[in-house]
Amino acid sequence: MVREISAGGVVLQNNDGSWWMAAIELPSASPPASSATKRVSRSTPKATPKPVLCLPKGLVDPGEKPLEAALREVREETGITAVPIKKLGDSKYVYVRSWGDGERVFKIVSFYLLCYESGRIDDVSDAMRVEVARARWIRLEDAPKLLAYGGEKQMARQALEYVKAHPEL
Repeated sequence: MVREISAGGVVLQNNDGSWWMAAIELPSASPPASSATKRVSRSTPKATPKPVLCLPKGLVDPGEKPLEAALREVREETGITAVPIKKLGDSKYVYVRSWGDGERVFKIVSFYLLCYESGRIDDVSDAMRVEVARARWIRLEDAPKLLAYGGEKQMARQALEYVKAHPEL
């Protein structure tokens, strides 16, 4: 089984006493080519796909440390820079590649708790739009129910516990 090592961040910002977290929306899947030729009745409402919200993350490059990768991925996928507070933990899972070889992959993602430093959310390059539809701030307390993936929901819960235990932050 192939192994992948990634890193990402839970970036926090305190705004008027409320904690906010940076999240990214994945691009919605394009409809299959065959559906473009299907006739749709005018009375049939089109279902708007619910946005898939997740944490900024990506592969650790050769020679790069996981924290460095997390900070780079946050910058590339959200447009903001952040400073590290602490490592939150690792999310481990297996997935099957939906492209190329269809290989099963064992993935480990190291997540870091980060504090917003500078930049404007969603100020990302056009090239990054294939990976990120948009980046936005969401309330940290809402993050565990808004994020799409279990491991990321857990990281948001841990971040929430951390800020509650560290009011001086």
